[in-house]
Amino acid sequence: MSESQSISLRTVWLGTFVVLLAMGVRATFGLFMQPMALEHGWGRDVFSMAFALQNLVWGISSIFMGMLADRYGSGRTIALGAFLYAAGMIGTRLATDEASLYLTAGLLVGLGQAGTTFPVILPVVARSVPMAYRSTAMGIASAGGSMGQFLIVPAGQLLISGLDWTGALWALSLFAATGIPMAYFLRGKPGAQVGGQSLTAAIRQALRHPSFHFLAGSYFVCGFHTAFITLHLPAFVADEGLQASQGATAIALIGLFNVVGSFYAGKLGGKYSKKRLLAAMYGLRAFGMLLILVMPLSTWVLYVFAGWMGLFWLGTVPLTQGLIGQIYGLRYAATLSGIVFLGHQVGSFVGVWLGGYLYASTGNYDLMWWIGIALALIAALLCLPVKEQSLAPRAAMANAAS
Repeated sequence: MSESQSISLRTVWLGTFVVLLAMGVRATFGLFMQPMALEHGWGRDVFSMAFALQNLVWGISSIFMGMLADRYGSGRTIALGAFLYAAGMIGTRLATDEASLYLTAGLLVGLGQAGTTFPVILPVVARSVPMAYRSTAMGIASAGGSMGQFLIVPAGQLLISGLDWTGALWALSLFAATGIPMAYFLRGKPGAQVGGQSLTAAIRQALRHPSFHFLAGSYFVCGFHTAFITLHLPAFVADEGLQASQGATAIALIGLFNVVGSFYAGKLGGKYSKKRLLAAMYGLRAFGMLLILVMPLSTWVLYVFAGWMGLFWLGTVPLTQGLIGQIYGLRYAATLSGIVFLGHQVGSFVGVWLGGYLYASTGNYDLMWWIGIALALIAALLCLPVKEQSLAPRAAMANAAS
């Protein structure tokens, strides 16, 4: 194996590991809803608002973290994100009122996630491998987020059982901080292109392109689904008479099945139309949500739902971000991915907040499941008009003409 191949392989695996930790820790937040509510007397709407703010901050700050990565390098950006993530987890442990919960679990953790997840990590991974393997490499990194969900959610439940929720948050803060030393091996930034676009011109071009908005709209739905289910599924399961630990197992199973789903989404995206694969994924998500809504909930119905949703959970990520790189190029991929990811996180904000609000208003999650089904079908339709042709030649000609 040549030195360049060795560096590429190291970058893919370490990038995958950082995503594994960041997404795995994030997936444990639903486990803390009930113990923290009992400790502080908070309703689900309070915890839902904190998680909703976290997702919104994550989305907004992903744009700026992407800009930092494109301008100053990914290593510094990832290290900053990991530090803020760990600080937010510690702050969540020390929060005593709603405002401090929003500041820590909402603001600080959201900032940390922006620097340690897909918009920053996937462009690093994509740049490290030849073009023929980019979609597969991004699929591997995306699968890391799912493997984190599979491994860290059960670990989080065990930590809560053994150390109480307070000790569990201390332990998870150490998981988040592991990204700091890993950042050294993920440093670097995109090379300057002779005659290439400026950042402003690249953003302006993307915002004028309808496909960019279609991708952001479909990503909104992805965020709505994943955030709602991640936070509210354990409570939904307990409401239906099953054990909270079975809800944690279901979230872990979603992660396990999405290891396969994300990998093959990336692999298939290198051979077939990414937009058609995306449309199919959203349509198949609708079927899974219909299953859990209309079937009497049992352990096996829950686990079948988890496995089905897992196959299509984060497979949208390598396909969506692969389309961004394919259409708009890799020079400012972190920034443009951050802008599209904002759509994902606005959806996450709406999903977790609306879930808590509708539960408080109606006493169940039925309406949320129906809304999720309708949005899945809308997202499938939004993907179909996306134009997959690269805009790079057009940009080059425009720069040459100027």
